[in-house]
Amino acid sequence: MKIAQVAPLHESVPPRTYGGTERVVSYLTEALVDAGHEVTLYASGDSRTRARLVPVVAEGLRLAPERRDPLASHVLLMDRVLRDADRYDIVHFHTDYLHFPLVRALSLPHVTTLHGRLDLPELGPLYQAYHDLPVISISDDQRRPLPQAGWLATVYNGLPADLYRFGSGDGGYLAFLGRISPEKGIERALAIAKAAGLPLKVAAKVDAVDREYYETVVAPQMDHPLIEFIGEIGESDKGAFLGAARALLFPIDWPEPFGLVMTEAMACGTPVIAWRRGSVPEVIEEGRSGFIVDSVDQAVTALGRLDDIDRRDCRRAFEERFTAARMAQDYVATYRTALAQHRQPRLAV
Repeated sequence: MKIAQVAPLHESVPPRTYGGTERVVSYLTEALVDAGHEVTLYASGDSRTRARLVPVVAEGLRLAPERRDPLASHVLLMDRVLRDADRYDIVHFHTDYLHFPLVRALSLPHVTTLHGRLDLPELGPLYQAYHDLPVISISDDQRRPLPQAGWLATVYNGLPADLYRFGSGDGGYLAFLGRISPEKGIERALAIAKAAGLPLKVAAKVDAVDREYYETVVAPQMDHPLIEFIGEIGESDKGAFLGAARALLFPIDWPEPFGLVMTEAMACGTPVIAWRRGSVPEVIEEGRSGFIVDSVDQAVTALGRLDDIDRRDCRRAFEERFTAARMAQDYVATYRTALAQHRQPRLAV
């Protein structure tokens, strides 16, 4: 198939440091190339891919030295994609809903993967108005706020099978990886480590919007001999960080659409202790790849059961369900479904 992948421009593909959506787009793009498809990636110019790259801006917007207007850049992205659209069998958007009015007005076979949270009140009327456009969820739970959307399939995110090596967990510490913000549950992670008497290493970025929260609320709680704040780490450091950890703490306080870091830990054989929110019950197999909890006390109890989990079986759980090759296969099946259902769009009146 001739497939266009349309990535957000906030980060390169893959990102240099933190970045979920762009990372998934990279894994999918390369897996589709491996499967023999002709793939074109629309992304920032500092992206790295074996597909044909169409650079829309010179570099990812978040780390660019000059402040850029993200809306202007993404409008330019849509213009470039739509001018090229007749070259492809299907166009796969990863850019939320910005393209919706345009693709409805054109005869353009397409799908859109929704990567973010969907429980925001303004999204209900939007997806009601565009209920005819095919969208893909990354977990079944992600769909709950928007039953009116035009759901075509659920496709779980995947990682390259060889991206992370199996780790023994011999570092003896707990890991927290991702972003420091109230919804990611860093305060819970700190409380769990202190209650269990186990060291916790925090590898996380602090966005500007969360800087005050970090400095006034989180940083004082990190001033403890068991806690080590590493800061943001890149892809090359994740494997060693997760593989040496006894467990990953994933104490989220929001409806997580997927949670890629859970599968990254599983790929290293590292069990996950996660809150029962969002996609967690779909991703974690209780007692095999981790434990699902509802409180700090339950999390501490779960830490005492880590030896019940075979780390090699935890790795096998990843291999069975969350590889990039499996993700690409599922998306190709979804593309074929979308093409079979495709018809001339019409403007709503």
